[in-house]
Amino acid sequence: MTNFDVVILGGGAAGLMCAITAGRRGRRVLVLEGSNKIGKKILMSGGGRCNFTNLNTRPSHFLSANPHFCKSALSRYSPEEFVDLVEAHQIAYHEKTAGQLFCDESSKQIVAMLKAECDAAGVRVETQSAITDVASQAGGYRVSCRLGEVYCESLVVATGGLSIPRMGASDFGFRLARQFGLKVRPTRAGLVPFTFSGKIGEMVARLSGVSVPSSMSCGPAVFDENLLFTHRGLSGPAALQLSSYWREGQQISVNLLPNLAASEDLVTRKGDEPRQRLRTLLGRWLPKALVNELQRDFWPGLAELPLAEIADQKLRDLARRLSDWRLLPSGTEGYRTAEVTLGGVDTDELSSTTMECRRHKGLFFIGEVVDVTGHLGGFNFQWAWASAVAAGQVV
Repeated sequence: MTNFDVVILGGGAAGLMCAITAGRRGRRVLVLEGSNKIGKKILMSGGGRCNFTNLNTRPSHFLSANPHFCKSALSRYSPEEFVDLVEAHQIAYHEKTAGQLFCDESSKQIVAMLKAECDAAGVRVETQSAITDVASQAGGYRVSCRLGEVYCESLVVATGGLSIPRMGASDFGFRLARQFGLKVRPTRAGLVPFTFSGKIGEMVARLSGVSVPSSMSCGPAVFDENLLFTHRGLSGPAALQLSSYWREGQQISVNLLPNLAASEDLVTRKGDEPRQRLRTLLGRWLPKALVNELQRDFWPGLAELPLAEIADQKLRDLARRLSDWRLLPSGTEGYRTAEVTLGGVDTDELSSTTMECRRHKGLFFIGEVVDVTGHLGGFNFQWAWASAVAAGQVV
């Protein structure tokens, strides 16, 4: 069979969900996945347990040149609806932080669930089916692949972005959009660790593996989450979140004492414990390895002094530095480790209700390939499900 109602390019989260939705409507659906298995990004997400949605999903958790575009799809397919599907397949899950839902056992369960739903809806799924050509024709589209030429009325592009190329990521969706004359906004790596060079680079490498609560900011963007030092730079939830807002050449600010009014606390401690050494006090609030590294620049010669011998103003200056540590990243780790791709198919080209191209009837773009990118914590999966359902209801 070479004629289908719907052909979906990409067997990831968005592609499979769209196929299920369309298949349930009785549409003849073919999913073409270029790699050797479906749902690769699902399988590796959440440390192998898949953070499949976030109960607190709001439009404010997404970045886009048009911040209003995501509202329609998100409002019509909620996290609770996906949870209902998970529960129907008896997949045990738990809530981690701030609405983040993870499988108790394995992300394989989510992929198996989606495959079972595809089977139940009569969807045909073909792996190792790289696309060699796509063209419009009267009444639809022609797709050339391993199966030969297949024809469809509706063509859905769910090919993802550029993040994690070892998983098979490519710019195919963006090239296809340009082929049809669509605008594609510049892309860059998002939810990705920062890298540093020089003395700071050497210092963070020595601290590799150390994690601390923090508040990281860049411009108006602020994230209060853990920070992780790595052999190349800064990672952890706070750094990953901030990376989506950072631009090359910008400084970032790190508050290492987010739960303290540090300036006043240091002076108060001086009055309460005048014989306490500065190093010992800071060791209560920060990992000792970090205290040892920072003392060279932040308080040279003061570490072993009792608080009583340090002027109040010096303590306040030290507190300000700990609360506003200014750093200039040399860059990020790029698409190699990025969780998402920022930018993509311009939302001006698409209907926010159906995800269909305004200038090409029957051509749809969903998921990560579109210029809608979520924060860390299950939001990008919820966008995949919601945008897929929006398209699947009309293809």
